[in-house]
Amino acid sequence: MPSCFFAYLCRAMALYRLPDDFLWFPDPNEADSDGLVAVGGDFSPDRVLLALCSGIFPWPCEDMELLWFSLDPRFVVFPEKAHISKSLRRSCRNFTVKINTNFEAVIRRCASIERPDQEGTWITESIIKAYTKLHEWGYGYSFETYQDGKLVGGLYGNLIGKVFSGESMFHEVTDAGKVAFCALVDFCLKNGVVVIDCQQKTDLLESLGGEEILRTEYLKILKEHGDFPFTEYAEDKG
Repeated sequence: MPSCFFAYLCRAMALYRLPDDFLWFPDPNEADSDGLVAVGGDFSPDRVLLALCSGIFPWPCEDMELLWFSLDPRFVVFPEKAHISKSLRRSCRNFTVKINTNFEAVIRRCASIERPDQEGTWITESIIKAYTKLHEWGYGYSFETYQDGKLVGGLYGNLIGKVFSGESMFHEVTDAGKVAFCALVDFCLKNGVVVIDCQQKTDLLESLGGEEILRTEYLKILKEHGDFPFTEYAEDKG
């Protein structure tokens, strides 16, 4: 993901600025070379849900307007092609896995965990509030790993029809996050979920079977297998 710096704000002035009085996003194919689609708007759950249904996701940067991205290429995992090693499957036996029993705790752990490759966190209180509301609406899912009753790893994201849009993962003991990912893959295979959207490439996700696809391919999958509560908008966008 591109860094947040002043030049971005200057460039963003020429991009779409989202209106405050109604929900709308431009065509994600109009994104710039870094995937930046639009600026502005807010973190209302409806706006975030519309973004996800449009193949767009928010990336907050401190002291800047809200930025919305649609990357090309897009990094995804097709559940049937996920790479789950035998050693990782064995490691799964060391954890208790649960789904949607502690969503807010998972997102807050993802926000607070220290990551060597980034400063601070993009998971703000506004994001936590919006995504927790999406969880209450039935879109947000958390996959959690426990040892001795303690939450030690997990991931969260949103299920849009048969497309899972992953957001963040954390671990406090070895393999705890990966085991949560295994649980997600198993869930997808059992429930006909066709793709896990990881948004951007990481070494970890690549080792688990992630691959890059064109944005147009991802949008085609989303249109065919997604779930669009915003009927009028979806029809207008074709």
